[in-house]
Amino acid sequence: MENWDEVRTAFQVARLGTVSGAAEVLGVHHATVIRHIDALEQRLGVKLFQRHARGYTATEAGQDLLQVAKATDDQFTQLSGRLKGRGSSVTGDLVVTSLATFSPLLAPILAEFQAEHPELIVRYLTGDRLFRLEYGEAHVAIRAGTAPDQPDNVVQPFMRQKIGLYAAHSYIRRKGRPQGEETFADHNFVGHDAETRAPFNMWLRDNVPLENIVYRTIDNRSMEDAIVAGAGIGFLPHSLASRYSNLVQVEPPRPEWAAPLWLVTHVDLHRTAKVQSFLTFLKAAVKDMDA
Repeated sequence: MENWDEVRTAFQVARLGTVSGAAEVLGVHHATVIRHIDALEQRLGVKLFQRHARGYTATEAGQDLLQVAKATDDQFTQLSGRLKGRGSSVTGDLVVTSLATFSPLLAPILAEFQAEHPELIVRYLTGDRLFRLEYGEAHVAIRAGTAPDQPDNVVQPFMRQKIGLYAAHSYIRRKGRPQGEETFADHNFVGHDAETRAPFNMWLRDNVPLENIVYRTIDNRSMEDAIVAGAGIGFLPHSLASRYSNLVQVEPPRPEWAAPLWLVTHVDLHRTAKVQSFLTFLKAAVKDMDA
């Protein structure tokens, strides 16, 4: 049906039996009710009502329309109730997005949060694409670097992820361990193929000869795999590197290598119970974490 307003008007006329009664319920002028009924009958090519002195009585076609309109109205009422309920409960979908490199940090937290809220479905979307919160693509985004400045977003400081230099035991056996920055020119490094604004990558390009970055890739996960495989020395988050028994810390994390992380939500969803509950849980989980 092209115009639900006309169908809704016809439903109220059939239910109440008068134009004035329908107008009062709908909050419109009685002339609007008559116009809707006339337009709907013309569009359908059938009389929906018998007009008489006491009001309007639905024809057989009108009764058919009444049944369909009543079912639709009931469904809208039920939907409204469900949506309002979701606004005050931790159910349905929770969509969180971040770079894939943050998965080791976030996956245990997301799993624990879902376990506490069994009716919740967690959808964790990773990748380099910025998911559009204003289009409802995610409830919460974790982003790195400079503070996001998209309009209508609520941006909160989250944490600074510790970043250190690591190498695999196989690399150390083959090339030895660097003895300070002055020996970096004697070693191989793993880095990004293109220049990025990541602080650690900018530092690497400024302090290591470009020809020494012998293994280059376009994403952090591939860089992680290369470091673990012994291709060279490279940057990894401290929390991630600690999961590998075959990695050696070549240089401990430095403040200048760390990028700030931000929690980003859309203003329309920021104060919903589901989002607030997750944000509180997430902040508490990382408060004392050695990340």
